[in-house]
Amino acid sequence: MIFSPISFGKKLTAISLSFLSLGIFNVKTSYSADNIFFVYSPLIASLRVESLEKFAKDGTVNQNLGFYLNLARVDAQQKAEFRRALTTPVKVDPVLLSRILNTDEAERLLNYFGSVINIRGGSNGKFLLRGALIKSAMEEDGLTLLNVLRNLAVDIQINIPRILNYSEQINLVVNGSDLFVNEVARLGEKEAELSEPVDFSKLTDIRQLGAFSVTNSRLNLFDATRNRELYVEIFQPAELKGENIPVVIFSHGLSSRPEDFSRWATHLASYGYVVVLPQHPGSDIQQTEDFLAGLSRQIFRLNEFIDRPLDITFVLNELTRLNNQQFGGKLNLESVGVGGHSFGGYTALAVAGAKINFQQLERSCNLEIGNLNTALLLQCRALQLPRKDYNFRDERVKAVFTINPVNASIFGIDGLNNIDIPMFVAAGSYDPATPFVFEQARTFPFLTDQNVYLQLQEGQAHVDFSQLDAGITDLIETVGNLTLPSPYLLDEYTNSMMLAFFQVHLRNEEDYRVFLQSSYAQYLSQGQEFKTFLITSQFLPELRDKYEQFLMDNYDLIFR
Repeated sequence: MIFSPISFGKKLTAISLSFLSLGIFNVKTSYSADNIFFVYSPLIASLRVESLEKFAKDGTVNQNLGFYLNLARVDAQQKAEFRRALTTPVKVDPVLLSRILNTDEAERLLNYFGSVINIRGGSNGKFLLRGALIKSAMEEDGLTLLNVLRNLAVDIQINIPRILNYSEQINLVVNGSDLFVNEVARLGEKEAELSEPVDFSKLTDIRQLGAFSVTNSRLNLFDATRNRELYVEIFQPAELKGENIPVVIFSHGLSSRPEDFSRWATHLASYGYVVVLPQHPGSDIQQTEDFLAGLSRQIFRLNEFIDRPLDITFVLNELTRLNNQQFGGKLNLESVGVGGHSFGGYTALAVAGAKINFQQLERSCNLEIGNLNTALLLQCRALQLPRKDYNFRDERVKAVFTINPVNASIFGIDGLNNIDIPMFVAAGSYDPATPFVFEQARTFPFLTDQNVYLQLQEGQAHVDFSQLDAGITDLIETVGNLTLPSPYLLDEYTNSMMLAFFQVHLRNEEDYRVFLQSSYAQYLSQGQEFKTFLITSQFLPELRDKYEQFLMDNYDLIFR
C-alpha cells in the first residue's frame, strides 16, 4: 500500500552514491544483465554483474568491482551495507506487488524513479522498473536489488544529475523537518513563558474520563440520492441529561474504520458529548481489503474527495431526522463540531469551508520534490476530478479539530482561508504519511483567523501500532532503532486538547480556555521523553516567517 518515498529514496540514493558520480550505466542483454557500463565525463568503464554476484555471495572484491569502490572511497562499513543492500530480500506477494504498481499512486512514484533510471536514449524507465520488480518478486530468492539488476533486460542509463538532486531533496526534507519541529518547540516554550502562571495540578485533570458512563451503538444508514450505504458508530452518555447536548462527528482516515477512534470518542462522550463516527465506503478498510483481494484496482475511489464531506452532511441530516425519536430531541444539531484524522482531516476541513484549489494542486503535483510527500500521492488523484468550484461547507459546523490532516496541496493557503470557524490542528514529528514539513507547516502558519491552534506531538507517527492506516504500521516497523511514545501518552495529549477545544468553541465553557495554551502543553509533557507543544494564532506569524525564509534559502532546490 502506501509507503514512504523518502525511505525508499534513501536506499536508492545510498546505493547510487556509493559509486560516487557514476554517470551512465547500460545493461546489455536480451534477458539478463551481463555488464553495467559507467560513463563519467570522458571516463567509460564497465562493471560486470558477475562481479556483484561474487561480492554478494562471499564478499569477494575483484579488480573490476574494486575500481569503483576505490573511486567512491567506500569504507568497510559501507561495503557491508552495500552487500546487504544487494542481497536483502523484501517479502512481497508478486501478485499483490503487481496490483500496487498499477495504482495511480504507484504510477506517480514509478514515473519519478524512472526519471533517474532511463531506457537508453533518455526515455523514462518506469515500465522497465515495474517489470523488473515484479519478475524479481516471483523468483525463489525473492525481491532483491541484485535480482532487479539481473531482470533489467534492456539497455538503461542512470541520470546522475537527478540522483544527486534527489539526494539533496531528501536531505532538505529531513533537515527541514527537524528545523520546524524545533521551531514549534521554541515558540511553544516562548509562549508559555509569556503567559500567566497556572497551577494545573490543582485544576480538573481533563486527561481522565469524565463523570458520564458511555454506551456505544451502531446505526446503518442509506443515502438514496447517492445510492450509498454506510454505518455510524455512536458513543454517548448512558443517560442523556439536559437540553442542547453537543454533537461531534469524527471522520476516519484512509484504510481505517470508525471504531479505530473509539478511545477518543469515549473520552468526549464521558464529558456529555454525543460522538458519531461515520464509515466512508470507498476509502475505508473494506476498500483496502477489496484492493488486496483484486476486487478493486485502486486503494481508494476517486469520488471519495466528494463523497466524504457529503457523508458528514448526510449524517447530520439523519441525526436531525432521528433526534426526536432516538435522542428525545435533546441534540444540538445547529452548532456541531467536526473532527478528522488524515484523509478524515481533509474531510473535516472541507465541511468547515476549505475549498479545493486545483491550480495550487497542479503546481504541487508538478514539483519534483513533491514526490517525497506521501500525502501528495493521495491528493494528486483529485486532479482527475471535473474542474469546478466545489463547496462542501455545512453551516451547522461551528468548530473543526483535525489530526495529521491531508491539506497542503489540495486546499493550499487560499483554500484553507475560506474557513472562518475555530480550528485546531495536531501534527506528529514522526509522521511519514502526512509529513509535518510538507503538510501542516506549509499552510497553518499562514491562516488568518484568530482562533487557530497548532499542536505538535513528538514521536507521533500518524497511527497507533494497534491500528492499520494504509500500511503505515508496516512501514514504521521496518525502520531500525526507532523508539515511539506510548499510545496512551499520545491519547492523553489528544484527548485533553480535543476536549478543551470543543468545550470552549462548541459549548462556550470559558473555564476550559486555560487548557488551550502553551503552558498546559508544557505541563502535560513534564517528565516525558516525548513532549507536546502548542502555539496559538499569536505566534503563528513567527512560524510563518521561518517557513518563508526556509523557502527563500532553498528556492532553487524546491522549485526547479
